[in-house]
Amino acid sequence: MTDLQTPRLAIDIGGTFTDFILQDGTGALHSYKTLTTHQDYTIAIAAGIDRLLERTGIAAGEVGQVLHATTLGSNTLLERTGARTGLITTAGFRDVLEIRDLRMPRLYDQDWDKPKTLVRRRWRRVCAGRILADGSEMTPLNEGDVRAAVEMLRAEGITSVAVCLINAHANPAHEIRVGEIVRELWPAVNLSLSHVLLPEEGEYPRTSTCVINAYVQPVIKTYVARLDAMLGARGIVAPLFFMQSNGGLTPAEVAAEQPIHIIESGPAAGVIGASIIGAASGTDTAITLDIGGTTAKAALVQNGQPGKATEFQVGGHVLQTERLLSGGGFSLRVPAIDLAEVGAGGGSIISRDAAGVPMVGPRSAGSNPGPACYGNGGTELTVTDCNLVLGYLNENSIAGGEMKLDRDLAETACATHLSGPLGMTPEAAAHGVFTLSCVTMIQAIRAVTTERGQDPRDYAVFAFGGNGPLFAAGIAQTLGCPKVIVPPAPGVFSALGLLCAEIEIHKSRSFRCLLDDASVADAREALAQMAEAARTDARREGGRVIATARMRYAGQSSDLLVQLGDPATLSAAAMRAAFVAEHDAVFKFTAPEGEPIRITAIECAYAIPVGRLDPTRRDLAGSRAESRQRAWFGPETGWLEAPVVPRTALTQVAGPCIITDPDATTLVPPGAVARMMPTGSVEIELDGARVGSSARSEVEHA
Repeated sequence: MTDLQTPRLAIDIGGTFTDFILQDGTGALHSYKTLTTHQDYTIAIAAGIDRLLERTGIAAGEVGQVLHATTLGSNTLLERTGARTGLITTAGFRDVLEIRDLRMPRLYDQDWDKPKTLVRRRWRRVCAGRILADGSEMTPLNEGDVRAAVEMLRAEGITSVAVCLINAHANPAHEIRVGEIVRELWPAVNLSLSHVLLPEEGEYPRTSTCVINAYVQPVIKTYVARLDAMLGARGIVAPLFFMQSNGGLTPAEVAAEQPIHIIESGPAAGVIGASIIGAASGTDTAITLDIGGTTAKAALVQNGQPGKATEFQVGGHVLQTERLLSGGGFSLRVPAIDLAEVGAGGGSIISRDAAGVPMVGPRSAGSNPGPACYGNGGTELTVTDCNLVLGYLNENSIAGGEMKLDRDLAETACATHLSGPLGMTPEAAAHGVFTLSCVTMIQAIRAVTTERGQDPRDYAVFAFGGNGPLFAAGIAQTLGCPKVIVPPAPGVFSALGLLCAEIEIHKSRSFRCLLDDASVADAREALAQMAEAARTDARREGGRVIATARMRYAGQSSDLLVQLGDPATLSAAAMRAAFVAEHDAVFKFTAPEGEPIRITAIECAYAIPVGRLDPTRRDLAGSRAESRQRAWFGPETGWLEAPVVPRTALTQVAGPCIITDPDATTLVPPGAVARMMPTGSVEIELDGARVGSSARSEVEHA
């Protein structure tokens, strides 16, 4: 008898495509892919929902959960399209957003300009009153200053207000009173309070985080309301959850009030899916490579756990991959999957610099007009056009055959913009773009491997996204990685990752003290209170509590995020051992035993599973017939006849080979071997990996 469950719908918005997966009551997975409608994301979402419900015969009222990942938050910051925002802060701290933390991404570039603040100086108002670091009051709050600030901001047409007072993390009394006055005088304004969002020390990170929340909040609130209304109009009354930057789901109402947690919503879902499905397939340590139409994103998964960051930069240039240098954007101190991103994807436009040298991205053709081969009026050459010229794609290989590619338009764009001006054959010029794309995308991988002290040759590449499986083998061969894993539903895998995720509510608190038995006892009590607050926000029972802490050796200037597990079992010895192990893993050394260790903050997450998923249950109805097509593999190899194998027909095949999914194409180069695994993933063993391993051996023996 079939184990029935409530149907679940996952939606992931990307720069080019919007992806859908509907899990029906039997656990079978039905996918759909359509072009993103940037003018109103809900147009594409509505069209996709209608198509899936019609195709599966599932009634709208049967859908039990709607899970959503979106780049709306990050796009709002990148495009500076957020709310007209004001800031009320303590006298003397008006320019914290300008001063920042004195970090810059290019240390010796005197022409570098820091990004303009999200709040103009005239809209940054101050009030007298001072709380000391120990939480005691030095100077009473001047409520007259607050009222004057509110009246001025209201007259200026401000729609969202951030409140961040000095040492509010130690004693929020003044900040609470400011919030009460704002609500009394201005009930309709959007309001963000720093002690609610980030009760931790550090004036710039706390102010920046609070301001980002205020800047994005009205946009997200409006979007959530519009999305909820659209779902309701179709009879879908299921609870709506958003993917957070940390890889957990949060209720839509929480996301609307605290959108800082969903800024990197889209990329996180795929990494979570990779960590779970990779572990199930015996690959619990891998480099995830998510290549879509606009960007390529990389992350590291070790022992089934994705890397996490406690703070990251947002609103900076998309090509900021120097992860050891920060300051290129605005500081956002919330837990997040540790990702690196470059502006290179299938829709990336090929241009030439002043010397005529080709460049890939960061400009993208997006979904409108898209690459030239889409036939929507685009004339600029893109990476996808070049892949079509090379024979790596066929005319029916996009969006499950819903879209047709025009090879003639791709060849015309290549001849006009690249091969003609360079005096090369179209295939040679297109292959140069393919190679250059691989090199560009490798920047993201190096940011999470070599810049983190990790050797990429020790990892498999877990590739997904509409273009990830197409480039993965070439990238892996260049890096010397031993194999590539292509999961089920690779082109809509971030949507699949949503179905793997758990609801997760995060709480943090400053906790400055030396590690000893007394401080650990206090930490257990504080974590219990934080867990109860998280449980209240989740509005659901049955979750588990996971504790982490930020710790350092006494005298160090930076923290490490240390996983502590169940807070009820915390002990000083266990915390010390966990910190020492993490310090050794990151820095490859530890201090002598007995060296004082300082805790700077404690955090807890309340996590609740929301469903079951079998990724092999995907509906892949369609032809199992193989065909052949010519593909060009570089000047040394030239044109080869490559079998085109539908994923449903794959058992084991030697390259060259092209494996087709409804939503992605996997390229198996000459010399590699691809096989279908019991988990539904495709494993590609690379002939080039032996070259990488040999080179590594020579280096180690030198």
